[in-house]
Amino acid sequence: MSDSLARLISLLDVEEIEVDLYRGTNTDEGWVRVYGGQVVAQALAAAQRTVAQDRPVHSLHSYFIRPGEPKIPILYKVDRERDGASFTTRRVAAIQHGRAIFSLAASFQKREQGFIHQDPMPEARGPEGLLNEHELHQRAGDRIPEPWRTIWATRDRPFEFRPVQPLNPFRPQSSPPCMQHWFRADGDIPAGQALRAALFAYATDMTLLDTCLLPHAVAWTDTRLQAASLDHAIWFHHEPDPGQWLLFDQTSPAASGGRGLNIGKIYSQSGMLVATVVQEGLIRYRS
Repeated sequence: MSDSLARLISLLDVEEIEVDLYRGTNTDEGWVRVYGGQVVAQALAAAQRTVAQDRPVHSLHSYFIRPGEPKIPILYKVDRERDGASFTTRRVAAIQHGRAIFSLAASFQKREQGFIHQDPMPEARGPEGLLNEHELHQRAGDRIPEPWRTIWATRDRPFEFRPVQPLNPFRPQSSPPCMQHWFRADGDIPAGQALRAALFAYATDMTLLDTCLLPHAVAWTDTRLQAASLDHAIWFHHEPDPGQWLLFDQTSPAASGGRGLNIGKIYSQSGMLVATVVQEGLIRYRS
């Protein structure tokens, strides 16, 4: 297990400080705001602590309300909305300085059998032989401007991402709003459905917002671009295993009003549709 994956697993072990109240820590790596996927994952981890283990999460819907501060902990207040015969519902508010920075509603279901169908897995080159992001950055060398060259050379990430169609993030060219990544945790992960669901949720926020920018050929480093996740929803069709290679097939059906909509379908290597992810992001551009 990489050091970054071990740190992430530690972050997801939120501390219970009172009944239905949990504290999540942050890592101070110089970022101006907390990574959204971390807040989603910690909120889900807090909710799962109040739900029986035989009821895995089947969906979550969340909103990013304010940027999270990396230098202070985040409090997660869990509201036990319903405990039914088959379904359990939880609502979580993430709080800093007495104000909500994020809200999540999650539903959990007792395992059962039912009808099955799914969209077929799209054609995609397998992960074997593809370069991961770190290898692509090393190959680009001096073509990456500072400070990104130093940041990316030293950054240790808990997940390995391998783009199927690598793009130049500094000199983008207009292209259809579609892209694919293979991803998996950077090391073996412990057993446990709850931890794996939280790790999986963390990873789903990593590349999705990029999709809606592809037709517009705007670089992330462009100082005129203001981009951030506004909301994040996941439907879990099967219990995920982020320790195995997963294909993140991403499209953006529309952008308007300074917002871009992104849809991701996540498949196992065997072709099983594991989850569907939807996110709208702020992509405000000041010309």
